[in-house]
Amino acid sequence: MELNTRTGHKGTGPGAITPDGCAVEFYSRLPAGPEPDIITAAVPAGALVLELGSGVGRMTHPLLERGFRVTAVDESPEMLERVRGARTIRSPIEDLHLGETFDVVLLASFLVHSGDVRVRQGLLAACSRHVARDGCVLIQREGEDYHTNVPRERVDPSGFIVRVASSEPLGDGVNEVRAEYEFPDATWTQTFRARPLTTQQFEDALAEAGLEVDRYLTEDRTWVRAVPAP
Repeated sequence: MELNTRTGHKGTGPGAITPDGCAVEFYSRLPAGPEPDIITAAVPAGALVLELGSGVGRMTHPLLERGFRVTAVDESPEMLERVRGARTIRSPIEDLHLGETFDVVLLASFLVHSGDVRVRQGLLAACSRHVARDGCVLIQREGEDYHTNVPRERVDPSGFIVRVASSEPLGDGVNEVRAEYEFPDATWTQTFRARPLTTQQFEDALAEAGLEVDRYLTEDRTWVRAVPAP
């Protein structure tokens, strides 16, 4: 199946493809990795979590198992159908106005690197309006060499290949990235637009949304704990 419903975003492969090119079946197969442990170490036990862009629940389910209370938000009904045990809300992140706040707001999957500045601003504004004054926002950033160390691939211990095949400049600071996910029985691709951000550009974007870095959670600075600015 192939779908191209958002400018610059496209996905191919078996099963449902979301408007931003994500394959539902691929993400259902993708392991959670170290992210749930990173999140758990950075927030209070049993915290109330708003997960923006939850997808199929790759991180939702491990967080629930660790005792967190999770509200999972995604615009794809096919993704949300796979989420179990959490409150689910179907909505574009930028349009979300729940009228409530959370101990933790989670924005993973490099969403902060949206190629569209207005979308990025909308994402961070949603984080800001839903985080409690004494809460935090956890954000996943691209690595420093995400767009320069290409092509590259890694073989997951479970046996599939993740490949970043290309990252081509389109102008105005935006790159078009093509990723490939190869399993023994299926292959998916995703093409999307991303905007590399220096640390200063990232922190400036946070400030614009009324947030500031509390600390970087990983040595590569890809995971960040931000808090409401005073």
